[in-house]
Amino acid sequence: MRNFDLQSFIDNKITNRKESIFQKDLTNNQNTLAEAINSKSVLVIGGAGTIGSSYIKALLRFKPSKLVVVDINENQLTELVRDIRSSADLHVPKDFITYPINFSDSVFAKIFDSHKGFDIVANFAAHKHVRSEKDIFSIEALIRNNVINAKYLLDQILQYPPRHFFCVSTDKAANPVNIMGASKKIMEELILSYSRDMKVTTARFANVAFSNGSLLAGFVERIMKRQPLSSPTDIKRYFVSPRESGELCLLACILGKSANIFFPKISEEEMKTFSEIAKDFLEYCGFTPRVFDTEEDAKAFAETLNENSIAYPLHLFKSVTSGEKAFEEFFTNEEKVDMQALHAIGIIDAEINKSKNDMNEFIRELNEIFDANSSKKEIVEFLSKKIDTFNHIETGMNLDQKM
Repeated sequence: MRNFDLQSFIDNKITNRKESIFQKDLTNNQNTLAEAINSKSVLVIGGAGTIGSSYIKALLRFKPSKLVVVDINENQLTELVRDIRSSADLHVPKDFITYPINFSDSVFAKIFDSHKGFDIVANFAAHKHVRSEKDIFSIEALIRNNVINAKYLLDQILQYPPRHFFCVSTDKAANPVNIMGASKKIMEELILSYSRDMKVTTARFANVAFSNGSLLAGFVERIMKRQPLSSPTDIKRYFVSPRESGELCLLACILGKSANIFFPKISEEEMKTFSEIAKDFLEYCGFTPRVFDTEEDAKAFAETLNENSIAYPLHLFKSVTSGEKAFEEFFTNEEKVDMQALHAIGIIDAEINKSKNDMNEFIRELNEIFDANSSKKEIVEFLSKKIDTFNHIETGMNLDQKM
């Protein structure tokens, strides 16, 4: 595997953008962003992941006075500190601290109370992968994290309401076909129910190229370990770079009005299949893709690889796993969308359909379902009654059963 610039590959082969799609919006709103962030205190939850860390990098250019980062991944949190302190273009405030904890733990309440609140709170702690719906235990953990724990967070910060509260969503929340997307749709309704108490915003966005745990990040690992790449041929996705993901979330956090949902204005023609990217990535690394129809044949060929190999195994297949939509959407036909306010961002002015009491009742019912050790089918049926646009795709196979 030759040395290469991953950002260059993203720019030239995935997004086809030489500069951030949001650069014009950042420039046009420079003063507003600076006024909202400069000398302000910021709490970022789930800040060590790809999107959270990219948000922090976008934020630090506007010189906040305090930055507190919470994340359960101690190793990634350590790398975040090293990364931003090693970056010449980032202003790291003197009042900067990281906590390797879970935001749903009781110790978080102590930490939050000790700081007496923050001007800006951004939450990126979530289950983000479709593979999380593989069994009832993973499903419960997913929904607890994305919904029940999010409510715990909202109730905590309501003691000291921030000027800006942001909680990340996903394009999979629009007409969801998987439980992860359904959970984020519920999360949207949850934070909207608090929108009269404080300013809350969110963002649905595209796949983040080479984000932690993503299929594309797996491509790097497979080549480093001389293992075959494996990719569906029939799944199209919108893509943004890691930097763009952080910038979108920052713009949504600061510029949005309460109950706004932001999304990138990317055309359908810009969607890419994972198989296209897999072939381009192998060629970029100096290999010629050798396509195989089965995992077994691809793995057998991988056993023959050495440092002089040019051909590289690529297993291509049609998607057969539960919860996989052929393409994603940023909004539904029923949602009120403003495509004019910003250059590269659409804004959904969301309807507040649920009250906090409604969400309390919803979570009570959820806990009853979990306490009853309900099946995946029963959980899907419950979610389908609560979300009109939820149309679950069930095939009986999950991503843990694929290479």
